[in-house]
Formats: sequence, C-alpha cells, structure tokens
Amino acid sequence: MDIAVFTSCQPRHLALLERLAAIADTVYACIEVNTLFPGQTDDFFKASDVMQSYFAQVQAAEVAEFGSHRFLPANVRVLPMKSGDLNGLDLASLKPALDSDLTVVFGSSYIKSPLIEPLVERGAFNIHMGTSPYYRGSSCNFWALYDSNPGYVGATIHMLSKGLDSGPMLFHALPVFKTGERLDGFALGMRAVQSAFNVMVELISSQRWKEVELVNQDRSLELRYSRNSDFTDTVASEYLNRVKDMSYSAEDISNQSPFILL
Repeated sequence: MDIAVFTSCQPRHLALLERLAAIADTVYACIEVNTLFPGQTDDFFKASDVMQSYFAQVQAAEVAEFGSHRFLPANVRVLPMKSGDLNGLDLASLKPALDSDLTVVFGSSYIKSPLIEPLVERGAFNIHMGTSPYYRGSSCNFWALYDSNPGYVGATIHMLSKGLDSGPMLFHALPVFKTGERLDGFALGMRAVQSAFNVMVELISSQRWKEVELVNQDRSLELRYSRNSDFTDTVASEYLNRVKDMSYSAEDISNQSPFILL
C-alpha cells in the first residue's frame, strides 16, 4: 500500500510520516517548509518577543510528545517545497502521490485548484486540529482554550473538500490522559495531535474507514471560525498571562466536552 501525505516540517508532521511509513510500502511526502523557529523568524507567524515566548512553549510541548527534528525512514520519498508552492505545481510532478492508494492531508497550506479536485475525487482524508464543526479555521485548539472551552480541544478526521474544514466527518480524536495526569494547554494540544494519529493509523490499518458512516458538518454548531490574522501579539500575550498556571485533567475536560472522552 502506498500513501501520499501533504504536510509540513515540524516534529509532529515528521511523526505522522513515521507512523504511516510503518504500515505502508511507500509514503510520498509532499512537505511544505516553514521556519523551524516560529516566533523567532518571520514566516507564517510574525517574529516578536511575545510570539517567541509563546512558540517556545509550543515547541517544548511538541518535543516532549514527538521528539525533535530528524531524518525520515527509508520508505518515505520527500518532495520538499516552500509553504504555498503546492498550488503552483504541475499535477504531473505529483503523479506518484496522486496514484497512491490513500491520501492524508495534515498541516498543509490551503489546497486549491487544480490539485484539490483529484484529491477530493480520490477520497483524501484531512486531519483538522480542532473539533469541527465547533472550531474551524486556523489554530483552533488555541482558540478553544482562549475561549475557556478545553472540552473542545481535539482533532477531526474528515474527508477533504473544497471548503476549509467542511468535509463529511469520520471521527473526532480527543486527548487521552494517563491516570491522574494533568496537562497544561500546550501539552493538551499536542496530546490531541497524538490521538489524531492513533485514530488515523488504526482506521487505515484495519481498513475501518471503509465502514464508517460519514457525518455531515452542521454549521449551525460553529462557535468560532478563526483566521491566522486573528492570532496577534495582543491575543498571545493575554493568553500567556491568563493560562500560565492553568492545567487540565480528564475530569475537567469531560465535564465540559460535548464528546465522549476516552
């Protein structure tokens, strides 16, 4: 089985590639590259003292959950590109990926025509870090915590569609806690990513995705649609000051969550 993955370059993205490489013959990885030092280098997020402080905690939580940057397994074939260049590629350049048995999208830039059509036609899966339809857009788990809604931190595995985070859903994946464990907001978000990977790998390994009844997203349930431009120094600073001493347990979240927490 060959799997195509459209993703990015941080340790969590590498971890997904490793997990899929363990169950695939070949993984065709279309990796869009952003800076490895968000907050320090102007890129998808601007550089500032506040952003550097915020992303230092993001990166520490990510390394704790997924390890640091590293080389990928031998059966991962990488096509690297700058973030946003994906939509400028000729489809012929992506033929091995487009001919794969399955496609997973996680953390790529917004995919437009002409690439989106063959991906949708082939039934590509998208891992959205946020619980759709409640939180859609950019940095959804941050906004759930900012809104004091930790019970909505998680991921949605859904079918890729032309609309952003709007395709029919297969599963929600929620953070899994160890007995007695408490997690701060940064660790909670990374644990949600890990849970999403666990669900995605299980769906593919067991081929259970073929049996799952798809659920359309009810847009009337939307609590927030966030854009990258909404995440400013002011917002990040307020969040850091407000939640610096906060942590969450499974019980804290299950009392609020609209989902069943494992």
